[in-house]
Amino acid sequence: MTSPTAPASEMPEPSRPADPAPVPAPVPVLADYSPFAHLTAPNAPLYRQVMGAFLAAKERFAVHLRPEDVHASLDAASRPSVVEAVTQALDKLVEWGNLRADPDHARVTAVEDFYRRRFIYQLTRAGEAAEAALGTYDEALGRRGELQAVALHDIVTQLRALLVIAAQDEPDPAKAHIALSVLTARFTDLADNARAFMGSLQRTIDLHDIEVEAFLAYKDRLIQYLERFIADLITVGGRIALLIGELEEQGRVEPLLSLAAVREAADAAPEDAEHAQATAYERWTARWSGLAQWFVSEEGRESQARLLRGRALGAIPQLLAVVRQLNERRAGRSDRSADFRTLARWFAQAPDDEARHRLWRAAFGLHSSRHLTVDADTLAERTAAPQPASTPWAEAHPLKISPQLRRTGSYERRGKPRRVADRGEAKRKLAEIAAHQAAQTRQARDRLVTGGPVRLSRLGELDPLAFQLFLRLLSDALATWRPGTTTTVASSGDGTMEIRLTALGDGSTAEVRTPDGVFRGPDHLVDIVDLTAGLTPGRTAGLATGEIR
Repeated sequence: MTSPTAPASEMPEPSRPADPAPVPAPVPVLADYSPFAHLTAPNAPLYRQVMGAFLAAKERFAVHLRPEDVHASLDAASRPSVVEAVTQALDKLVEWGNLRADPDHARVTAVEDFYRRRFIYQLTRAGEAAEAALGTYDEALGRRGELQAVALHDIVTQLRALLVIAAQDEPDPAKAHIALSVLTARFTDLADNARAFMGSLQRTIDLHDIEVEAFLAYKDRLIQYLERFIADLITVGGRIALLIGELEEQGRVEPLLSLAAVREAADAAPEDAEHAQATAYERWTARWSGLAQWFVSEEGRESQARLLRGRALGAIPQLLAVVRQLNERRAGRSDRSADFRTLARWFAQAPDDEARHRLWRAAFGLHSSRHLTVDADTLAERTAAPQPASTPWAEAHPLKISPQLRRTGSYERRGKPRRVADRGEAKRKLAEIAAHQAAQTRQARDRLVTGGPVRLSRLGELDPLAFQLFLRLLSDALATWRPGTTTTVASSGDGTMEIRLTALGDGSTAEVRTPDGVFRGPDHLVDIVDLTAGLTPGRTAGLATGEIR
């Protein structure tokens, strides 16, 4: 059967389409971070275990989980004893948006079951995104990093490939883009891992929560690892710097970056193509600049590779210092806490209070405060009738304390202030003593100056001051003597004299006579020079302090 057709005159006119309503401007919506609320909740460990169970189920392609399934998957040592606690945790996660709850009709067998509260749970997009973010966070914190010597060789390979591509008459944009992308990826991995490794190495050196046995077990391998990377960084890093310089000197970097930018912006909309290409070119230029600065040093700025090499070299002696500290700890060397524990044990074992008081005074040096009012009369009295420090307080002479001092805690002598003492005479005497000592030292230096190599036996008799100065010079020279040495040169501690000592093979003996006795020893050639000769007294003092330019 066919439906009757209305006459054309009775057909309704087609209605004109209404004008489209204006689209309202999008209202900015603040990001909802409630899926992270379970991290600071009172029962946070249970929430983290529940979310971990859902992530493990997702890896097994399981979509929904029931409360008893979640309860069974939790750690037996920390999971709740009843399923209801897990159900409450699931409901809170649903409230925060981490999970979604759907009615569970699969196990309904009676009408009464429809009225029971049964749900199955699954991850929401927000909950899955929060777990992915937390996983990335944990991975970044737990990454120790590594010094990738292989990445250095990969960077060399990609730079050589760029040289070959740039040498072509019409470089292939795809090859240039791929080579630059691989180069950037390997360089980024190298820099990030090196930074993470040096950070973890510094934390190890700082001895925070270090495991002694583990550290001593792997410190040799760690030092070998550092030495191998330093060697590769010196050789391969220099090769990378040369390749970067060759590309920049030939003017081939900008064309390669332009090709990579054009290919990267090829999929952009026509109206945004120019802007996308400019943005991509700026991004590639920044990446290349970072690569060059990492390996190539400039005037006034060291490359990051050189700084990393310096830090790695400095880490080796620091690691050895840590080993020494650990060995000292294991050797049983006492520290302050051990001393206090030993002292407490001695106090506990003391037979009586008198012994404990004696131990207290011996350990902490706290004695009677008889020095509070010491004047000329007090000193004269103590000289006439001295009292030992062991005198009990009850038997010692009393100290007279002003009642005002006892009442107010401060005492000021009334009347005129004391006159300012004139210390000019004392200063003059000190200046005379210093000038006399300087003159004696000058004479002693003049007496020791040999004017050329002479035998020790030819020095003659020395006065006590010149002999003391000679012994200091001789000890400074012998301190630098090593097996097989025949000649050594040393300077005095104040930098005013120099001695050159040469061994003689004739077996002769030298004698230096002094008023206090005779100094004997193997004969040597000695040449003593006065470094202050010809200098003014002010410049002589400057030489002793290292301020002469």
